[in-house]
Amino acid sequence: MNPNIKALYQIAGSHERTIIGLMSGTSLDGLDIAVCKISGSGNHTKLSVTHYTTIPYTEDFKTAIRKIFSIKAVDLEAVTLLHAHLARVHATMVLSALESWHLPTTSIDLIASHGQTIYHAPKFLHPTSEYGNATLQIGDGDILSAATGIITLSDFRQKHISAGGEGAPLALFGDTILFSSATENRILLNMGGIANFTYLPAGQTTNIISTDVGPANTLIDGYVKANYPGLSYDANGEIANTGIINEAFTNEVVAHPFFSAGFPKTIGPELFNLDFIADALKNAGIVSMAHQDMVASLSYITARVIADGIIKVVGDATKNMVIYASGGGIHNAYIMQQLQNMCPGASFKNLETLGVHPDAKEAVLFAVLANEALAGSPTLSMGKISFPQ
Repeated sequence: MNPNIKALYQIAGSHERTIIGLMSGTSLDGLDIAVCKISGSGNHTKLSVTHYTTIPYTEDFKTAIRKIFSIKAVDLEAVTLLHAHLARVHATMVLSALESWHLPTTSIDLIASHGQTIYHAPKFLHPTSEYGNATLQIGDGDILSAATGIITLSDFRQKHISAGGEGAPLALFGDTILFSSATENRILLNMGGIANFTYLPAGQTTNIISTDVGPANTLIDGYVKANYPGLSYDANGEIANTGIINEAFTNEVVAHPFFSAGFPKTIGPELFNLDFIADALKNAGIVSMAHQDMVASLSYITARVIADGIIKVVGDATKNMVIYASGGGIHNAYIMQQLQNMCPGASFKNLETLGVHPDAKEAVLFAVLANEALAGSPTLSMGKISFPQ
């Protein structure tokens, strides 16, 4: 038997697996690294996060990625080179983290790598009728596996595409496994670049919904980077707190057809970007707006589209709902306060109360997906397998 296949077989059959989940999102802040101890599978999954960190990207590396990120026309050579280079960068970061934690690579069974999305193209967003949904992530799994010496699963989103999905959100699979409750109605809300949530009604395996709802931080971050030199985001909502919400602008934005489309759906910075803001200003007849007012308005929009989405799914049941929040948006007090104002009956809690660091959630998700692919009986086995040799 091929020794790689034998090793994979032994990992799949072991009582517990140690899996590193890797995530780099649309904010391009850096690489989230979560070391997860996982036993069982499906609804019998037991998981603990033993180590977690985010290693920031250098400004030069961010700039290189942005040149090919969510842009229709790019330098194909740059895409090709970064596909390999990003994997090497991620490998270096993983090895550095393991060294800092005094964990040998031999203590890790698998790496589950999301890679870096550079373009997301659900069918409704492109005009080519003969093409379906598509998405593209870079960061080659073979190079990552060879550089770390650890079996790697990567490119998870393509299986979702193959089954007729849009490649996102994949949170449905991990949220259902890890966070379902027999007694509590839950919303698992993630606010990264894009906001998405999973609705988990108490004691049910049906009526579960997982969907993107619109921008979380992507419009705010993009605007702050463009207009506040030296800043890349609105820390704790401090800029928004000094601004005034422009109702004409916010109404123009939420009138976009994306927000009235049914669930589930996905979206990304391919739509929600600085051009989107400029078009909304023009359509609303607004000649200019103070920067702080724009940040306040964009932050309000984030809260509003999330609240509208939740109410669309659960109606008046928000008063019996516990909303567990994760992602960078939870650190924005302005957005969180707006959400509480818009969903007054709901109870908001940090995801950490369920045992997972809120910034680690998406990295943990991919560790869970890798565990399911090896040890579970999933409806979709996600992740392509790469061996070190």
